[in-house]
Amino acid sequence: MIMPNDQAMMIRDVHIADRPRERLIKQGAVSLSNQELIAILLRTGTREESVLHLANRVLKQFEHLHELKHAAIEEMTAINGIGEAKAVQLLAAIELGRRLASKQTDERFTIRSPKDAASFLMDDMTSLKQEHFVCLFLNIKNQVMHRQTIFVGSLNASIVHPREIFREAVRRSAASIVCAHNHPSGNPAPSPEDIDVTKRLMEAGSIIGIELLDHIIIGDHQFTSLKEKGFM
Repeated sequence: MIMPNDQAMMIRDVHIADRPRERLIKQGAVSLSNQELIAILLRTGTREESVLHLANRVLKQFEHLHELKHAAIEEMTAINGIGEAKAVQLLAAIELGRRLASKQTDERFTIRSPKDAASFLMDDMTSLKQEHFVCLFLNIKNQVMHRQTIFVGSLNASIVHPREIFREAVRRSAASIVCAHNHPSGNPAPSPEDIDVTKRLMEAGSIIGIELLDHIIIGDHQFTSLKEKGFM
């Protein structure tokens, strides 16, 4: 049975949870804090806490906001009060935001140097827990036309097949490509497998007429260019 004081507390919490939505309508989304934006996505709290308190615990679970970009549904549902439905809502919103940001960047970004390529990819790839092999498909002005994750997993020559990469390059009418992958260890030093894959891609590109401009390895907020290291 809910006592009067407890009932008053729950009603008060509901009012607090409503405020972010009211503020967004009156002042715009830019005026809201990260906590309030997450609270809107979650919609409701639990019997024990308001949605704002729940949103705050989500933020505490991920030390830095950008880590939410790589959150798995299992990590979300491990938070007390976050069921599958709430986790799906959060992950869908995060992915939509990532795609919008990526699209806006892709449309104007030009690769003039290894540093440009690394800067383009660093934020998304530096904190990944698994290796991701990514290709940037460029036009004749070295502008990024398309970015695609080719595979996820440990890098070796049998997995990264030139056929998959250059089929997409031809489909996109790319003039050249830049490949990149991350090292979850944080150390961007190239392995023998990295060098082998790079040489195979160079050879394939030379035959097809689509140049591999560089292979970038992303570490912990640092990178290595195999072109600058003389492997290309």
